[in-house]
Amino acid sequence: MKQLTKWLALLAVLLMFSNAQAADAVLGPGDILKISVYGNPDLATETRVSDAGTITFPLLGPVEIGGLTATSAEKKLGGLLETGGFLRKAQVNILITQIQNQQISVLGQVNRPGRYPIEGRRSILDMLAMAGGIAADGGDTVSLIRKRNGTTTKEVVDIIGMVRTGELEKDFELAANDVLYVERAPRFYIYGEVQRPGPVRLERSMTVLQALSAGGGLTPRGTERGMVIKRRDIKGKQQVLDAKQDDLVQPDDVVYVKESLF
Repeated sequence: MKQLTKWLALLAVLLMFSNAQAADAVLGPGDILKISVYGNPDLATETRVSDAGTITFPLLGPVEIGGLTATSAEKKLGGLLETGGFLRKAQVNILITQIQNQQISVLGQVNRPGRYPIEGRRSILDMLAMAGGIAADGGDTVSLIRKRNGTTTKEVVDIIGMVRTGELEKDFELAANDVLYVERAPRFYIYGEVQRPGPVRLERSMTVLQALSAGGGLTPRGTERGMVIKRRDIKGKQQVLDAKQDDLVQPDDVVYVKESLF
């Protein structure tokens, strides 16, 4: 019983926190609102904010609320009802049932890509969690694309490194219309005398020996001697390099395992 009481108390706190965040949300086109006035059930209405940032409210007609928080919009409607002589003391409550204008796009290699509403403060890690986390083919970094004051910027955030070190300085707070894009994890290719030739996910600091293991190991005819890496330089020209076991593999490398002569 004590445990149940504890969980109910925690749920109440979370609901209060969620309501506080919704009250801080800035209203805009497409948002759907449920509005009620205490003691006046005939004024209750559900409405959508128009592209011009207005709603139509009983007795008042069109009212511009775009750019206001829910709390500020409540005060504005209440004030208009009072100054218009419709009510002596108006207590207006606005519940945001759908937030359309305050959304962030989470794209690329996540489990549930799409557009997600932001209610209150949301960071990169928050939005990745809402999108179901990074998918199996996703890389370790996320591109954050933001537009501020007419200027578009892109910043690459090392999610795995940030979480491992616990240094969350780059877990940036997000705003409406920001875009998160998770790239596909880098790959290399291994072929020749290995059990599983083909493309393989490139892990951090992966060596040639580890690459060989990721390819399922040698076939009975394979040998670790004479392995080569085919790699393109900055000009796109292919180089053929002798591969040592502790050499690091780079993205798009092609590792070739030769057949033993004996």
